[in-house]
Amino acid sequence: MSVDPELLDDLRARGLVQDSTDPAELADRMAAGPIKAYVGFDPTADSLHVGNLVGLLMLRRFQDAGHHVIVLAGGATGMVGDPSGKSSERSLQSDDQLAENIAGILPQLRQFLDFERPGNPATLLDNRAWTVGMSYLDFLRDIGKYVTVNQMTAKDSVRSRMESSDGISYTEFSYMLLQAHDFAWLYEQEGCHMQMGGSDQWGNIVTGIDLIRKKVGGQGLGLTFPLLTKPDGTKYGKTAGGDTIWLSAAKFSPYAFYQTWINAEDGEIEKLLLRLTLLPVEEIRATMAEHNEAPHKRVAQTRLAVELTSLVHGADAMAGAREASAAVFGGSVAHLSEDALEMLSSELPTFSTSRDVLGQEAAFVPLLTEAGITASNSEANRLLKQNGLSVNDVKVPVDHVIATADLLHGRYAAIRKGKKHLSLLRFDH
Repeated sequence: MSVDPELLDDLRARGLVQDSTDPAELADRMAAGPIKAYVGFDPTADSLHVGNLVGLLMLRRFQDAGHHVIVLAGGATGMVGDPSGKSSERSLQSDDQLAENIAGILPQLRQFLDFERPGNPATLLDNRAWTVGMSYLDFLRDIGKYVTVNQMTAKDSVRSRMESSDGISYTEFSYMLLQAHDFAWLYEQEGCHMQMGGSDQWGNIVTGIDLIRKKVGGQGLGLTFPLLTKPDGTKYGKTAGGDTIWLSAAKFSPYAFYQTWINAEDGEIEKLLLRLTLLPVEEIRATMAEHNEAPHKRVAQTRLAVELTSLVHGADAMAGAREASAAVFGGSVAHLSEDALEMLSSELPTFSTSRDVLGQEAAFVPLLTEAGITASNSEANRLLKQNGLSVNDVKVPVDHVIATADLLHGRYAAIRKGKKHLSLLRFDH
C-alpha cells in the first residue's frame, strides 16, 4: 500500500511536531511504506475532551496518509494515573468505573477513525489485556530490570512531584514503566514501531524506545505534538468559565461547543485551524488572509466553529448550533428549525408552562413575570408600552395575547427583552 510522502512536511507546517527520534530516520521510514503507529488514551472519564482531539486527529492524519494506526484504551494505565502535568495524586478508579468510561469513549473513537477501511483499518486495543495477568515478580524481572531509577527521576514531572511537600506515590512513579511495557508489547506482538503523544509524554516514549532496544534489540520511533494551550499557557480543555470542553454532546452541547470556537481570539485562530481541522494548509492560509482584511467579520472564527463542530458532532448538529447562535445574537428567531429551538431550550432561560394559558387575555403579563423574563408585572407592562418586548421577532403591545397560531413548531414562543436578552416559553402540556 502506498503512503503520502508529504505527511511529515504537512505535520510540520501545522506545528504538530515538537520532539521526535532522529528526524532523517523518521522521514525515511515514513516515506518507505506504511508504518504502524499508536496513541494511548487513559479512560479518566466517560468522554474524551478537546485536549484529546489533537491525538485523535494525528491518528486520522496517519490513517488517511496510508499508514496503520492503533488507538490504545488505557484500561490498565488508567487504573494508575499518569503523573505528567499533574501537581497532585489522581484518584484511583474502580474496575466498573473504568469499564463505563471505556464504553463511553468507544463511539467517539469511531467518529474519527475508520475501523473497516480496506487496506489499513484502525485497530482498537486495551492494555489491560496484556497487563492484568502479569504477576508483580514477572513485571519486575521482565520490565523493571531494564529501566534505571535515574532515568525515571530525570523526568521533570516526576522530579517536581518528588520535591513537593506531598511527594509522589510508588503507584504513579511506576506509570512510565507500564507505558514503556505497552510500547514494547505492541512492538513485539503487533509490529507497531511508533508511539505518538502530547509533548508531556516524551519522557515516557523515550523510556519505551529504550526498553525495546534493550529487551528485544529493536528500534522504536517516537513523535510528540505540542499540547493545545491558550496564550496564558493553560490548556484548551476548559472554557473561560471552567467547564470542560467534552466531545460528548450529552456533557457539552453542540451549541456550547460552537460558541467556544466562534469566540476564539484572533491570535489563536490560525493555530487552531491548523491543528484541530483537516482543512488543507493552503486553504487555511487563504482563510486567514481573508480574515485579516476584515477581522470584524470573524471569517476565520466562523470557519473554525463550522469545521470543528461538524467534525465532532456532525453536519446537522453544526447547522442547528450555527442557526441558534445567529438567532441569539440578533438574528431571526421566527425561522429557527425545531432542532435549533430544542438546542436553545437547554442553553437559554426556558420556562415550561401549560397550554391552558393560550388565548387568555390576562395571562401574558403574569406569565412573563412567572417565567422570570421580567422582575414584576409593572416592569412587563412598562416594557410592552415602550415596545421593549418581542415575541418571535415581532414587537407586541401591552394587550398581547399568545395563541396557538403564534407558537413556533406548535410549542415555543421566543421572547426577546431589549436587544440582548432572549428567553423561551415552552408549552408542553
